[in-house]
Amino acid sequence: MEKKKNLLLDIDEVFCFPGFLDAINEFLESNYVLDDFSDYYIDEAVIPQERFNEFNKFLDSRNLYENAQILPYAKEVLKELDFIYNIYPCSSCINPFNIIGSGRLFADKYNFLISTIPFIEPEHFIFTNAKYLFKADIQIDDRLSNLNENIETCILFPSYHNKTISNDELIKRGILRAGYDWRTGWLEVANILLDQSQIKDDKIKRYLKK
Repeated sequence: MEKKKNLLLDIDEVFCFPGFLDAINEFLESNYVLDDFSDYYIDEAVIPQERFNEFNKFLDSRNLYENAQILPYAKEVLKELDFIYNIYPCSSCINPFNIIGSGRLFADKYNFLISTIPFIEPEHFIFTNAKYLFKADIQIDDRLSNLNENIETCILFPSYHNKTISNDELIKRGILRAGYDWRTGWLEVANILLDQSQIKDDKIKRYLKK
């Protein structure tokens, strides 16, 4: 039997949207949506600097993964990928504005992963900012700076903040793009990493026939 390849999977903005924007909207009494932004750090874009400390204290009382939005087809495609690859969720749990309080993020994200993707062994969970230290055959991430060019197959997952990255830059760096819309990003991942003979989910099969 052929040995499974290893896949490093980012979580935030790839598998799910944590309740970070919901927290911002509640704090500011606003109604922003993700597509309103083009910068990764949406808090820096909209929260007045003089209220940053207040906002971080506000975050301390919240579980950002309690009502996290799982991206369309993420679980379905991951289940298919799990038959073929060893999947390692690889994600940061550090709030740079609240290092001491970041331990709660670890627990909240861990419990979220356990409950939403129970088919992936918790021994595979990697919580780190230093993604460059890890080797794998495939990496999926929404941030270009996180993609390790020494990994054979790197996939940039589409998000609100990476639409302006040019195809020329990705081609130069040998990075694949899973489309431009996070709503269909996981179907594009399936198109890159799976073929018809490997798929059990009929919805995904229909997409790959297009």
